[in-house]
Amino acid sequence: MYSIVILTLNEEANLPKCLASIAACDDIVVLDSGSTDRTAAIARDAGARVFTNPFRDFAQQRNHAHTDIPFRHAWVLHLDADECLTPQLHAECAAFAASAAAETSDGCYIAPKMIFRGRWIPHCTDFPAYQARFVHVQRFRFVQAGHGQREAPGLRMAHLRHSYLHDLSAQPESEMIAKHARYARAEAAAFMRNRRPVTTLLGELAGRETLRRRRALKELSQHLPFRGPLRLIYQYCLRGGFLDGRAGWAYCRILARYEADVQREIRRLRATTP
Repeated sequence: MYSIVILTLNEEANLPKCLASIAACDDIVVLDSGSTDRTAAIARDAGARVFTNPFRDFAQQRNHAHTDIPFRHAWVLHLDADECLTPQLHAECAAFAASAAAETSDGCYIAPKMIFRGRWIPHCTDFPAYQARFVHVQRFRFVQAGHGQREAPGLRMAHLRHSYLHDLSAQPESEMIAKHARYARAEAAAFMRNRRPVTTLLGELAGRETLRRRRALKELSQHLPFRGPLRLIYQYCLRGGFLDGRAGWAYCRILARYEADVQREIRRLRATTP
Protein backbone atom coordinates (compact mmCIF):
# COMPACT_ATOMS: atom_id res chain seq x y z
CA MET A 1 0.00 0.00 0.00
CA TYR A 2 0.92 3.67 0.04
CA SER A 3 0.12 6.84 2.00
CA ILE A 4 -1.65 10.02 0.90
CA VAL A 5 -1.02 13.61 2.01
CA ILE A 6 -3.43 16.45 1.24
CA LEU A 7 -2.40 20.10 1.51
CA THR A 8 -5.19 22.32 2.87
CA LEU A 9 -6.11 25.86 3.85
CA ASN A 10 -9.80 26.55 4.55
CA GLU A 11 -10.98 23.69 2.35
CA GLU A 12 -14.18 22.64 4.14
CA ALA A 13 -16.13 22.86 0.86
CA ASN A 14 -13.78 20.72 -1.23
CA LEU A 15 -12.22 18.32 1.26
CA PRO A 16 -15.18 15.89 1.71
CA LYS A 17 -15.17 14.94 -1.99
CA CYS A 18 -11.42 14.45 -1.99
CA LEU A 19 -11.56 12.32 1.18
CA ALA A 20 -14.38 10.19 -0.24
CA SER A 21 -12.24 9.39 -3.28
CA ILE A 22 -9.36 8.08 -1.14
CA ALA A 23 -11.37 6.06 1.40
CA ALA A 24 -9.63 2.85 0.29
CA CYS A 25 -6.26 4.15 1.50
CA ASP A 26 -5.18 3.09 5.01
CA ASP A 27 -2.95 6.11 5.73
CA ILE A 28 -4.41 9.54 5.03
CA VAL A 29 -2.63 12.66 6.23
CA VAL A 30 -3.89 16.25 6.00
CA LEU A 31 -1.17 18.88 6.22
CA ASP A 32 -2.94 22.14 7.02
CA SER A 33 -1.43 25.62 6.94
CA GLY A 34 -3.72 27.35 9.43
CA SER A 35 -7.36 26.85 8.47
CA THR A 36 -9.98 28.83 10.38
CA ASP A 37 -12.95 26.81 9.11
CA ARG A 38 -13.93 23.15 9.69
CA THR A 39 -11.18 21.67 7.52
CA ALA A 40 -9.36 19.93 10.39
CA ALA A 41 -12.57 18.59 11.95
CA ILE A 42 -13.78 17.18 8.63
CA ALA A 43 -10.42 15.48 8.10
CA ARG A 44 -10.39 13.90 11.57
CA ASP A 45 -14.00 12.74 11.23
CA ALA A 46 -12.94 10.89 8.05
CA GLY A 47 -10.11 9.14 9.90
CA ALA A 48 -7.25 11.30 8.60
CA ARG A 49 -4.32 12.38 10.74
CA VAL A 50 -4.01 16.17 10.81
CA PHE A 51 -0.75 18.12 11.07
CA THR A 52 -0.19 21.87 10.85
CA ASN A 53 2.71 23.80 9.34
CA PRO A 54 2.92 27.46 8.21
CA PHE A 55 2.90 27.71 4.41
CA ARG A 56 5.89 29.30 2.72
CA ASP A 57 5.67 27.69 -0.71
CA PHE A 58 4.51 24.40 -2.18
CA ALA A 59 7.94 22.77 -2.30
CA GLN A 60 8.68 23.63 1.32
CA GLN A 61 5.29 22.38 2.47
CA ARG A 62 5.54 19.08 0.63
CA ASN A 63 9.12 18.55 1.79
CA HIS A 64 8.02 19.26 5.36
CA ALA A 65 5.60 16.36 5.04
CA HIS A 66 8.46 14.08 4.04
CA THR A 67 10.80 15.12 6.85
CA ASP A 68 8.41 15.73 9.76
CA ILE A 69 5.42 13.41 9.34
CA PRO A 70 5.71 9.69 10.14
CA PHE A 71 4.00 8.01 7.19
CA ARG A 72 3.09 4.35 7.45
CA HIS A 73 4.33 3.56 3.94
CA ALA A 74 7.45 4.37 1.94
CA TRP A 75 5.50 5.80 -1.02
CA VAL A 76 3.15 8.77 -0.74
CA LEU A 77 0.69 10.36 -3.16
CA HIS A 78 0.44 14.16 -2.92
CA LEU A 79 -3.02 15.64 -3.49
CA ASP A 80 -4.74 18.98 -3.01
CA ALA A 81 -8.26 19.32 -1.63
CA ASP A 82 -9.74 20.11 -5.06
CA GLU A 83 -8.29 16.90 -6.51
CA CYS A 84 -9.69 13.38 -6.45
CA LEU A 85 -8.17 9.93 -6.78
CA THR A 86 -9.65 7.56 -9.35
CA PRO A 87 -9.98 3.80 -8.72
CA GLN A 88 -7.67 3.15 -11.68
CA LEU A 89 -4.91 5.37 -10.31
CA HIS A 90 -5.33 3.90 -6.82
CA ALA A 91 -4.78 0.40 -8.17
CA GLU A 92 -1.80 1.52 -10.23
CA CYS A 93 -0.14 3.29 -7.28
CA ALA A 94 -0.63 0.26 -5.03
CA ALA A 95 0.82 -2.06 -7.67
CA PHE A 96 3.80 0.22 -8.33
CA ALA A 97 4.65 0.55 -4.64
CA ALA A 98 4.81 -3.25 -4.37
CA SER A 99 6.80 -3.74 -7.58
CA ALA A 100 10.51 -3.99 -8.32
CA ALA A 101 10.29 -0.60 -10.08
CA ALA A 102 9.71 1.04 -6.70
CA GLU A 103 13.26 0.08 -5.72
CA THR A 104 14.84 1.75 -8.76
CA SER A 105 12.66 4.90 -8.87
CA ASP A 106 12.51 7.96 -6.61
CA GLY A 107 9.17 9.22 -7.86
CA CYS A 108 6.51 9.01 -10.53
CA TYR A 109 4.96 11.54 -12.89
CA ILE A 110 1.17 11.63 -13.12
CA ALA A 111 -0.86 13.60 -15.67
CA PRO A 112 -3.94 15.20 -14.04
CA LYS A 113 -7.23 15.48 -15.88
CA MET A 114 -8.38 19.09 -15.48
CA ILE A 115 -12.13 19.57 -15.06
CA PHE A 116 -13.67 22.99 -15.71
CA ARG A 117 -17.39 23.76 -15.51
CA GLY A 118 -18.07 20.04 -15.23
CA ARG A 119 -16.11 19.09 -18.36
CA TRP A 120 -12.67 17.60 -18.94
CA ILE A 121 -10.69 20.14 -21.01
CA PRO A 122 -7.64 18.21 -22.27
CA HIS A 123 -6.74 20.57 -25.12
CA CYS A 124 -6.82 23.73 -22.97
CA THR A 125 -4.58 22.12 -20.38
CA ASP A 126 -2.09 20.37 -22.70
CA PHE A 127 -2.95 16.91 -21.45
CA PRO A 128 -0.87 14.98 -20.57
CA ALA A 129 1.03 17.62 -18.55
CA TYR A 130 2.94 15.46 -16.09
CA GLN A 131 3.60 16.39 -12.46
CA ALA A 132 5.67 14.60 -9.83
CA ARG A 133 3.03 13.49 -7.33
CA PHE A 134 3.65 9.83 -6.37
CA VAL A 135 7.00 9.76 -4.62
CA HIS A 136 9.27 7.95 -2.20
CA VAL A 137 9.17 9.68 1.18
CA GLN A 138 12.87 9.39 1.98
CA ARG A 139 14.47 9.61 -1.46
CA PHE A 140 12.34 12.32 -3.08
CA ARG A 141 12.49 16.09 -2.59
CA PHE A 142 10.67 18.95 -4.30
CA VAL A 143 12.06 22.29 -5.48
CA GLN A 144 9.96 25.40 -6.02
CA ALA A 145 9.34 26.36 -9.66
CA GLY A 146 7.37 29.54 -10.21
CA HIS A 147 4.17 29.26 -8.21
CA GLY A 148 4.35 25.46 -8.07
CA GLN A 149 6.86 22.71 -7.52
CA ARG A 150 8.77 20.06 -9.40
CA GLU A 151 11.21 17.26 -8.69
CA ALA A 152 14.74 18.09 -7.51
CA PRO A 153 17.42 17.54 -10.20
CA GLY A 154 18.91 14.10 -10.64
CA LEU A 155 16.02 12.00 -9.33
CA ARG A 156 14.98 8.77 -11.02
CA MET A 157 11.46 9.25 -12.36
CA ALA A 158 8.89 6.82 -13.77
CA HIS A 159 5.51 7.54 -15.40
CA LEU A 160 2.10 6.27 -14.33
CA ARG A 161 -0.61 5.69 -16.94
CA HIS A 162 -3.70 6.79 -15.03
CA SER A 163 -4.72 10.25 -13.82
CA TYR A 164 -6.14 12.02 -10.82
CA LEU A 165 -8.91 14.59 -11.33
CA HIS A 166 -8.35 18.29 -10.65
CA ASP A 167 -11.55 20.33 -10.47
CA LEU A 168 -10.63 23.84 -11.58
CA SER A 169 -14.21 24.96 -10.85
CA ALA A 170 -14.07 23.90 -7.21
CA GLN A 171 -13.81 27.58 -6.30
CA PRO A 172 -15.65 30.62 -7.74
CA GLU A 173 -13.98 31.97 -10.86
CA SER A 174 -13.40 35.31 -9.13
CA GLU A 175 -11.27 33.47 -6.56
CA MET A 176 -9.46 31.59 -9.33
CA ILE A 177 -8.57 34.88 -11.02
CA ALA A 178 -7.36 36.36 -7.72
CA LYS A 179 -5.26 33.24 -7.10
CA HIS A 180 -3.83 33.46 -10.61
CA ALA A 181 -2.81 37.06 -9.89
CA ARG A 182 -0.80 35.84 -6.88
CA TYR A 183 0.68 33.02 -8.95
CA ALA A 184 1.63 35.51 -11.68
CA ARG A 185 3.66 37.54 -9.19
CA ALA A 186 5.43 34.40 -7.98
CA GLU A 187 6.15 33.19 -11.52
CA ALA A 188 7.52 36.56 -12.60
CA ALA A 189 9.79 36.72 -9.56
CA ALA A 190 11.06 33.19 -10.24
CA PHE A 191 11.73 34.07 -13.88
CA MET A 192 13.79 37.10 -12.89
CA ARG A 193 15.80 35.04 -10.39
CA ASN A 194 16.45 32.05 -12.64
CA ARG A 195 16.25 33.33 -16.22
CA ARG A 196 18.47 31.49 -18.67
CA PRO A 197 19.83 32.49 -22.09
CA VAL A 198 17.46 32.05 -25.02
CA THR A 199 20.09 29.88 -26.75
CA THR A 200 19.97 27.42 -23.86
CA LEU A 201 16.19 27.24 -24.04
CA LEU A 202 16.22 26.72 -27.81
CA GLY A 203 18.64 23.83 -27.33
CA GLU A 204 16.28 22.16 -24.84
CA LEU A 205 13.34 22.84 -27.14
CA ALA A 206 15.09 20.81 -29.84
CA GLY A 207 15.65 17.85 -27.52
CA ARG A 208 13.72 14.60 -27.34
CA GLU A 209 12.40 14.68 -23.79
CA THR A 210 8.78 15.89 -23.84
CA LEU A 211 8.70 17.31 -20.32
CA ARG A 212 11.97 19.22 -20.79
CA ARG A 213 10.69 20.64 -24.10
CA ARG A 214 7.44 21.76 -22.47
CA ARG A 215 9.25 23.51 -19.64
CA ALA A 216 11.67 25.17 -22.08
CA LEU A 217 8.76 26.41 -24.21
CA LYS A 218 7.06 27.90 -21.15
CA GLU A 219 10.27 29.67 -20.09
CA LEU A 220 10.96 30.83 -23.65
CA SER A 221 7.49 32.34 -23.89
CA GLN A 222 8.34 34.66 -21.01
CA HIS A 223 10.74 36.50 -23.31
CA LEU A 224 8.01 37.27 -25.85
CA PRO A 225 5.79 40.38 -26.12
CA PHE A 226 1.97 40.23 -26.21
CA ARG A 227 1.89 37.09 -24.09
CA GLY A 228 -1.82 37.31 -23.33
CA PRO A 229 -3.06 37.32 -26.96
CA LEU A 230 -0.36 34.83 -27.99
CA ARG A 231 -1.42 32.38 -25.26
CA LEU A 232 -5.04 32.68 -26.37
CA ILE A 233 -4.13 31.95 -30.00
CA TYR A 234 -1.78 29.13 -29.04
CA GLN A 235 -4.11 27.42 -26.58
CA TYR A 236 -7.44 27.91 -28.31
CA CYS A 237 -6.40 27.58 -31.95
CA LEU A 238 -3.09 25.73 -32.24
CA ARG A 239 -3.62 23.36 -29.29
CA GLY A 240 -7.27 22.73 -30.13
CA GLY A 241 -8.92 24.43 -27.17
CA PHE A 242 -11.95 25.05 -29.38
CA LEU A 243 -12.59 21.30 -29.17
CA ASP A 244 -13.31 21.72 -25.43
CA GLY A 245 -16.47 23.72 -26.15
CA ARG A 246 -17.66 26.74 -24.19
CA ALA A 247 -15.70 25.64 -21.16
CA GLY A 248 -12.57 25.64 -23.29
CA TRP A 249 -13.17 29.18 -24.55
CA ALA A 250 -13.77 30.47 -21.01
CA TYR A 251 -10.68 28.76 -19.63
CA CYS A 252 -8.44 29.92 -22.49
CA ARG A 253 -9.46 33.50 -21.74
CA ILE A 254 -8.48 32.99 -18.09
CA LEU A 255 -5.10 31.64 -19.23
CA ALA A 256 -4.59 34.66 -21.49
CA ARG A 257 -5.32 36.99 -18.60
CA TYR A 258 -2.85 35.10 -16.44
CA GLU A 259 -0.08 35.40 -19.04
CA ALA A 260 -0.75 39.13 -19.38
CA ASP A 261 -0.44 39.46 -15.60
CA VAL A 262 2.90 37.62 -15.64
CA GLN A 263 4.24 39.84 -18.41
CA ARG A 264 3.09 42.99 -16.62
CA GLU A 265 4.82 41.85 -13.42
CA ILE A 266 8.03 41.00 -15.28
CA ARG A 267 8.06 44.51 -16.80
CA ARG A 268 7.56 46.01 -13.34
CA LEU A 269 10.42 43.97 -11.85
CA ARG A 270 12.74 44.85 -14.71
CA ALA A 271 11.98 48.53 -14.22
CA THR A 272 12.72 48.38 -10.48
CA THR A 273 15.72 46.02 -10.56
CA PRO A 274 19.10 47.84 -10.49
